Amino acid sequence: MEYICKIPSPLGKLTVSSDGDHITGLWIEGSRYFGESLSEKAVEKYLPVFKKTDQWLSGYFSGIEPRIVLPLAPHGSPFRQKVWEILCAIPYGNVTTYGAIAWQIAEREDNKRIAAQAVGGAVGHNPISIIIPCHRVIGANGSLTGYGGGIAKKIHLLELEKVDTRKFFIPTKGTAL
Repeated sequence: MEYICKIPSPLGKLTVSSDGDHITGLWIEGSRYFGESLSEKAVEKYLPVFKKTDQWLSGYFSGIEPRIVLPLAPHGSPFRQKVWEILCAIPYGNVTTYGAIAWQIAEREDNKRIAAQAVGGAVGHNPISIIIPCHRVIGANGSLTGYGGGIAKKIHLLELEKVDTRKFFIPTKGTAL
């Protein structure tokens, strides 16, 4: 059974999904892949895991680094799972690049042929936005590209974490705007 809950936020309404025990999705309303893995049969119900998620988000949007550990269970391929695991390890208030994530995976697997573009695809399809911090990934040249919720929301999240976004730029063209 899949459950959903809608939570208001400074970025707009958030839809959170759960299998009853774990968070399986979190989307900003209107984002690029909104509800991509969400079942049409999901039932709206306020579960304890949603209360814990609401507390996590309240603290986060107040500018406090969350200390609550949420039970996460994103659904995706083994490669995407590896990327999302690395995203979870990016410290609050820090950023990394798609290339750096590709390099980490290549090192772990003794494979030198992991493309940053493949990582970009996995980051872009992150089903648990904000909590799995895909907003902390930027282009190697400092471009603020590739956030399904939109670049303005990516900047908002980074600035909330006190990242100096003045050193980055918004690309004028590209496929991940």
